[in-house]
Amino acid sequence: MFLEVIEAEYLKDYILKVTFNNGEIRLVDLQNSLQGPVFEPLKDKKVFRQFTIHYNTVEWQNGADFAPEYLFQVGETYPSQKAK
Repeated sequence: MFLEVIEAEYLKDYILKVTFNNGEIRLVDLQNSLQGPVFEPLKDKKVFRQFTIHYNTVEWQNGADFAPEYLFQVGETYPSQKAK
């Protein structure tokens, strides 16, 4: 099964709540991942919040995106799932 982002929600700072097609939800803090020219504009939180789900991952208007596998790997299990 290919990992896909099916939903994402902005929470605060550079943190997204990301739901994957395997049923897992992760809190993904991308603050330390905004390296390089394509990610530089995302350091503006107003720009960072303006993402969409495109091609099964989170993408911004300037074409910046992260592979779903990367988002899953750097994300932490969402607190409501830890007790399961």
